Amino acid sequence: MTEFELIHNFFTRQDVSRPDVVAGIGDDAALLQPPAGQLLAVTSDLLVSGVHFLPDVDPFTLGHKALAVNLSDLAAMGTEPAWFLLNLTLPKADARWLEPFCRGMFQLAKEHNVQLVGGDTSRGPLAIAIEAHGFVPAGKALRRSGAKAGDGIYITGTLGDAALALRSRLGGIRLSEHELGVVAERLDRPTPRVREGMALRGIAHSAIDISDGLLADLGHILKMSQVGAQIRLDKIPVSPTSRPHLRETGWDMVLASGDDYELCFTSPEKNRAALEKLAPACGFHRIGVIEAEPGLRIVDEAGKPYQPRETGHNHFA
Repeated sequence: MTEFELIHNFFTRQDVSRPDVVAGIGDDAALLQPPAGQLLAVTSDLLVSGVHFLPDVDPFTLGHKALAVNLSDLAAMGTEPAWFLLNLTLPKADARWLEPFCRGMFQLAKEHNVQLVGGDTSRGPLAIAIEAHGFVPAGKALRRSGAKAGDGIYITGTLGDAALALRSRLGGIRLSEHELGVVAERLDRPTPRVREGMALRGIAHSAIDISDGLLADLGHILKMSQVGAQIRLDKIPVSPTSRPHLRETGWDMVLASGDDYELCFTSPEKNRAALEKLAPACGFHRIGVIEAEPGLRIVDEAGKPYQPRETGHNHFA
């Protein structure tokens, strides 16, 4: 199979065809028409075999995750996803791998009405780079730099499941078959919080997605906003599957591990009623408060300081 046959057979056929795509796959460049009055948000993520995923990962889940991590970045800025580019290096043109990979990727793309509009393919070690684009009304984008003293700190969903699944797969902890099935879904097929991000426009002061761990990513908000924060361990939501293992893993697994792809955001007290209306559908949890004094302080249920040994994922640590 040639490169052009690969592109034609696996990437030109998709369920999403947006009217704002004037020209997509097939030309030297895509021709795209952003809507009037909207800012164009652009993000990209690179997934490398052996670094971001295990070499024997199921290609369907990998296709899903490769797109999901980019949609999560767009969600953190309150963006509506629209288009994406795919750059893919493959050891060989293997139809048995490409078919489920594309199925996982395009299934998520259809769910969010996102169209693949171009990219590149090459032979080499397995790596996937996606660049995603979306729209957000001018003045409505969520930024890391908007947190203010007195804001509540919130997250969506629960934390720690993905890290628990990875530890199990690497032999660091023993889980039952049922437990592994539950947490592996969070690791392999994260849910980008696109709906939640868009709902937070005009309500949240700042936001970020939790990809490198809560401490690291909340730290980016604090640095960009020039504020500090206090969070409480007993307020951090942990799933019923992960909670029984906290004694064995410790809180650092929840606080500092990556791959959760939930949103962390801050919102002022005056918007609390609006948040409470969204909470049943979006699953927000208040875990702390933004403070004027720099630094991040973590306390337990009794108010005693907790000092983590880890602070988050760092590729070059």
